[in-house]
Amino acid sequence: MIRLFVPNDLAAGAGVMPAPEQGRYLTAVMRLTVGAEVLLFNGRDGEWRATLAEVGKRLCRLAVTTQVRPQQAGPDLELVVALVKRGRLETIIEKAAELGARRVRLVTTRRTNADRVNLPRLDAIAIEAAEQTGRLDVPEIVAPEKLDRVLDGWDAARRLMFCDEAGGVPPALDALRDSPPGPWATLIGPEGGFDPAEAERLRGLAFVTSVSLGPRILRADTAAIAAMTLWQAALGDWRG
Repeated sequence: MIRLFVPNDLAAGAGVMPAPEQGRYLTAVMRLTVGAEVLLFNGRDGEWRATLAEVGKRLCRLAVTTQVRPQQAGPDLELVVALVKRGRLETIIEKAAELGARRVRLVTTRRTNADRVNLPRLDAIAIEAAEQTGRLDVPEIVAPEKLDRVLDGWDAARRLMFCDEAGGVPPALDALRDSPPGPWATLIGPEGGFDPAEAERLRGLAFVTSVSLGPRILRADTAAIAAMTLWQAALGDWRG
């Protein structure tokens, strides 16, 4: 069944006017007619069944009927990722949503090459991925900040997994299995890697866990997928 993310409050009897592009998708692309059912979620009220109540040239109205699932909180995982080329960044956002990240923080580093980002486009990618994967929320995409500034304001209660290419650190899965649960983030660097001074600072922070993602050098999108997968397997909602 088609799932749509909407900003509206959801409750039995509520009426929802989907965004124009959503209405066109339902009626022109999927060719739904009055009485067809869809699922709606907003990240707050769980998932609800709704019926297509009215269709017109410029009008599409949904009537909310019954709750299918109550709202549930997913794992408290953030992805902190340096800006990379547009195509790879869009892949990272999509996979972060699929893999259950609660938030994606974009950062710039001393070796960051990309300096522009289309936040509305990234939000749309995150929404589409959330609709397709069945999750009940959409990851927040945070506008780029300098890595040093992000680290200066870091909440030490949230552990940060630093994927360190220098070697001499434990494999990620081993390090995570020996680590406490709770809020976490994973940090992925730019295509050129971290500047030595940045890496040295990260290794010296008490809230940082340095890990290895294996013997091969990974592109940023591959590294992000691998790191989130390992975290989910060790501490997230893939367990048991």
